[in-house]
Amino acid sequence: MTTQATTPRDSPAAPPALPTARGPLSEGVLAVLAGGGTRLPAAEALRRSAPYGDDLQLLLYVLYELHYRGFAGVDERLEWDPALLGVRAVAEDVFLDALRRDAGSGGRDVAGAVDELQLEPVGDDGRSVSHHLRREGELWQLCEYAAVRSLYHLKEADPHLWVVPRLRGRAKAGMVAVEFDEFGAGRAENVHAQLFADLMTDLGLDARYGRYLDVAPAQALAVVNMMSLFGLHRRLRGALVGHFAAVEITSSPGSRRLAEALRRVGAGTAAQRFYDEHVEADAVHEQVVRHEVIGGLLEDEPGLAPDVVLGIEATGHLEGLLGDHLLAAWREGRSALRAPLTS
Repeated sequence: MTTQATTPRDSPAAPPALPTARGPLSEGVLAVLAGGGTRLPAAEALRRSAPYGDDLQLLLYVLYELHYRGFAGVDERLEWDPALLGVRAVAEDVFLDALRRDAGSGGRDVAGAVDELQLEPVGDDGRSVSHHLRREGELWQLCEYAAVRSLYHLKEADPHLWVVPRLRGRAKAGMVAVEFDEFGAGRAENVHAQLFADLMTDLGLDARYGRYLDVAPAQALAVVNMMSLFGLHRRLRGALVGHFAAVEITSSPGSRRLAEALRRVGAGTAAQRFYDEHVEADAVHEQVVRHEVIGGLLEDEPGLAPDVVLGIEATGHLEGLLGDHLLAAWREGRSALRAPLTS
């Protein structure tokens, strides 16, 4: 018997449909979620999978999504199903081991890592999506970028809330202060997720939650999965804070370039507002995150310094993989999505 609240399909609160599988691992999980499958992927098959590949990343994404809005027709009790949690744990180990190997320096110099985030490259180093979009991006590329980013921005800040009960004192107060702004400072129309939905509507995109999951590349899924991974595990609270710092500190200059790109192609004011808001808000957040959230956390738990560095470096690594994928496609004049946008 399916246990799920009934919500009209066309309601903004309606959960998305289950996506299409991208391989045998995600196929097995999706079949179980749909109620017609009984065979979940074996641990050995998960361990042999490509850590940043479509199959494993989609598997992780759909299992994490059970903790957000879930999927239409999926039994809500499966959020805590022991067998699914076991599959997720093995897949998480594969993903986290890859992040530690590829992005983690093993260092504990948090101040140095944060200082590097604050150093804007002189000019475009050729790997910056926001530089490309500001300088020469076409409207269709900005639409693809918005579709890709919608996987996170339509639930912006939600993964970060999980860390709040795991902090205390200055770190908790600073984190909540930043999150208060992310959630509109008490005004529903100013919630950043709503501002992004308005941006999508302005660009002629479908702003329904999860609408573009099927066309998003694995690199985009990995960025969102990293947030869920760090947020859901208390042992990774330092990595979540490091990730949060990376996002807040680098957001302001990138948002300024994206706002300029939208103005250049003639996008409407709603599209521009999302990034204009981040230019101002994240410039303030940067100082709170550095001095209160990170400073307070390490004052309480100095042993978490390597995890904070990991969070910073893993964010840069995965954002780099996504940026390389987008730019390689766009420079060849082709879509960076798994299928071109239809709306």
